[in-house]
Amino acid sequence: MRCTYKYPTGYKIMKVFWTKGPFQKGVEPPDLSNDTEYSQRLQYLGDKQQNCTVRLSHVTLKDSHMYYFRFITDKPDGKYTGKPGVTLTVTDLQVESPERVTEGDSVNLRCKSSCALTDRATFIWYRNSQPLTERRDRNNELLLQSVRREDSGRYSCAVDGHTHISPDVQLNVM
Repeated sequence: MRCTYKYPTGYKIMKVFWTKGPFQKGVEPPDLSNDTEYSQRLQYLGDKQQNCTVRLSHVTLKDSHMYYFRFITDKPDGKYTGKPGVTLTVTDLQVESPERVTEGDSVNLRCKSSCALTDRATFIWYRNSQPLTERRDRNNELLLQSVRREDSGRYSCAVDGHTHISPDVQLNVM
């Protein structure tokens, strides 16, 4: 998250940090770098003078929040929060599959994401957490022709080059 700020002349910066809402009146918002959920993933890239850029790595759906930059000065009234803040929206991959599948049917599973992927995105498919190596291609669909009971299992997908794998979807062949 990139940001810049300008603090009042004559004030000395004592502390700069990122926090998240909602805020409670009379309660100092927490510094995310001291939060065990963020401390290993949050890297402050700013210069503590005017640049307040931060990097959050290994994001998950739980990281979708409004984030705020905050600085505290040496003056009693010198606490400032950057508003309106930065909204981080994290999307997830999902596998779409038919509800009922009968032996002999052709089944089309789709790896779907609400974020914009490049045309060159390559998808990887998994069954029961094992990669289906022959199923790596530029199409976000997995076509299973003439399915058998042995094709039953938990299917998931991923975008090649990214560590996140979609939640499993159970496919039961009747």
